[in-house]
Amino acid sequence: MLLQIALRKKASALTVLVTAAAIVLTPFSAARAQVKGPPVLRDTETEQLLREYTRPILRVAGLEKQNIQMVIINDGSFNAFVADGRRIFVNYGAILQSETPNQIIGVLAHETGHLAGGHLSKLREQLATAQTQMIIAMLLGAGAIAAGSTRGSGNNGLANAGAAALAGPQEMIRRSLLSYQRQQEENADRAGVKFLTATGQSPKGMYETFKRFTSESLFAARGADPYLQSHPMPAERVAALQEFASTSPYWDKKDDPALQLRHDMVRAKISAFMERPETVYRRYPQTNDSMPARYARAISTYLHGDLRSALAQIDALIQVQPNNPYFHEVRGQALLESGKAAEAIAPLRKAAQLSNNAPLIEMLLGQALVGTDNKAYTDDAIRILRAAVAREPEAALGYTQLAMAYGRKGDYAEADLASAQAAYLRGDNKTARELATRAKTRFAVGTPGWVKADDIVAAKPPRN
Repeated sequence: MLLQIALRKKASALTVLVTAAAIVLTPFSAARAQVKGPPVLRDTETEQLLREYTRPILRVAGLEKQNIQMVIINDGSFNAFVADGRRIFVNYGAILQSETPNQIIGVLAHETGHLAGGHLSKLREQLATAQTQMIIAMLLGAGAIAAGSTRGSGNNGLANAGAAALAGPQEMIRRSLLSYQRQQEENADRAGVKFLTATGQSPKGMYETFKRFTSESLFAARGADPYLQSHPMPAERVAALQEFASTSPYWDKKDDPALQLRHDMVRAKISAFMERPETVYRRYPQTNDSMPARYARAISTYLHGDLRSALAQIDALIQVQPNNPYFHEVRGQALLESGKAAEAIAPLRKAAQLSNNAPLIEMLLGQALVGTDNKAYTDDAIRILRAAVAREPEAALGYTQLAMAYGRKGDYAEADLASAQAAYLRGDNKTARELATRAKTRFAVGTPGWVKADDIVAAKPPRN
């Protein structure tokens, strides 16, 4: 479904540095982490599949109880990274370009290796040490420059020595940090293979993923200084990985066909939502009668204006798999986005039921109930949306729809509070504080609503 794109909060300079602990085979570019951070894609089907991919890996890594979340980034390039110790970020391009479950599972195992190894906290320690070293070097160098300048033009040598004292240590510190990050990458590779073997999975997918980019990376890095690469030189890294991974007793184990089908369905959905229709039809031509191809064409058809044909295609999919919640979800979303909110309610109720009340699907259902303008649905919408935001408290859409439902009921205190929560999650702190301030005047002092509103008023925006 790829329900929404929500802007993440501003990334700190430290986060930009830490994201070098990624699967990419070239150094992470700080230019990619702009002021508001990368937008996030939400989709129940994709997130559920990624959770199932990571669950056994996190268990053997000792991280099962850490509530590690999977976050899908709106970027078509192949990349995955960890940045805060609590989440694994995966570009949608990494999923789309992984032809087998094992390939993306290998990527996730590598990133879990970073988390299990505590690489982020250790890197912060290295950065703190480097900062101290840099300050000392700058003071010593500045002192030499000052001494040279006070003794006249005849002491240019001392001033030059001061300038060298500034530049030399900085370069040494930079090389030291990059070397440390290269070692982290190698350790994450080995940890990933270990986790895959412990869960009875093949590490071949990880190797295939690295190998795929070897020639491209080698061309880009031709003539580059290997000590200035934040990741090991690709050929060396791939060779080391192959040597280690090929000893696994599960090296030649294939993915389960049912899992491969689910993987292909998610890739088809991503292609349909994120790629141009001509690209989708090139990937999935009419001559391809597989379920993934039919799924992709049905979604692309509704996205680009032919609702009647799209519904016929979706209904044909439902006939084959009547208990697939995501087919009903897509049907409901197609109707909702075509202005047919009342007709969207039934398929979205079915999708919610079949998905064990997945909160993102419940939010769509709540949106359909609110969108009918039928006040008889108001209490039902509030009940469903409150349950959804309780399980998915960082989704602004749920609070936005909840605010509309409360407003329709005439409960303006709760409507202002929900609107404030939605604005806060969108990063609009000014609007959030204004709405929360107004909400406080509508609630009795000390009530739960007043306390929540007061928390938003008192909240400080995240530091850059």
